[in-house]
Amino acid sequence: MKLLPLLIPILCCLSCNYYSDREQKVYSSPAGYDLKEPVRYRVRESMQEISGIELFPDEHNIIAINDEEGKIFQIDVSTTSAYPSRKFAKDGDYEDVCRTDSGWFVLKSNGSLYEIHYPFTDSISSTHYKLPKEGKREFETTYYDKGRNSIVMICKNCADDKELGITSAYSFSLATRTFDSAATYHFDAREIARLAGSDMRFFKPSAAAIHPIEKRLYIVASVNGLLVIADLNGHVQEAYNLKHRLFLQPEGLAFAPNGDMYISNEGGYDGVANILKFTYKPR
Repeated sequence: MKLLPLLIPILCCLSCNYYSDREQKVYSSPAGYDLKEPVRYRVRESMQEISGIELFPDEHNIIAINDEEGKIFQIDVSTTSAYPSRKFAKDGDYEDVCRTDSGWFVLKSNGSLYEIHYPFTDSISSTHYKLPKEGKREFETTYYDKGRNSIVMICKNCADDKELGITSAYSFSLATRTFDSAATYHFDAREIARLAGSDMRFFKPSAAAIHPIEKRLYIVASVNGLLVIADLNGHVQEAYNLKHRLFLQPEGLAFAPNGDMYISNEGGYDGVANILKFTYKPR
């Protein structure tokens, strides 16, 4: 009981610091968007673990994967019917999907890519490309870079990056169907933390896509609670804090040709999975 008078001031200080840190966090939006005012689309139970999205062929139809089954789903945001799906590989930890000029690809968490053949037919199949990189690695993010004619994958947790405080990106050439041996570029976690006004140690992306009008790379990082904008060589330009109330677990990102941005959230333990649409209003 004698410890109680001593503990009360300490707890008060910790509490004050906690709320002070929270109050210091600034929430704003990139030019052209209002991150506070999305259109919300709830998704069916089969997609509560939605982990990657791509619009196709229009804004009402979204191609998606979940992170447990080797299936590709076709989501119509205006329907309540079951989503059509096709099995392309055995069950596993699949994290992202992207469409290229030469076809569809799905990313597995270990860095493997699956090229999907005849994706929306009963003849669906896949070709597996294994990342030739040693050491512990985890990926959740991939996007198509037309200028490089490559698929770019960004590390979430790679052993080589930890000591250096960087986040590496690797490319898969569509011309040769091979991975580049060296990293394409790196993100500096300290620079992102400075722009976001946080004390983040590691940058852990969960989805990315190139803006069709701005030609810049937009990245969401669920663990960090951030939306980051960079040029196509990994030079970070902007960083925005995301409110957890709205972005429960952002794992997917895609753009419509007019710049409308879609971010998908997994359901997790504290909510229902959804897809958020942010209308683009050009500067």
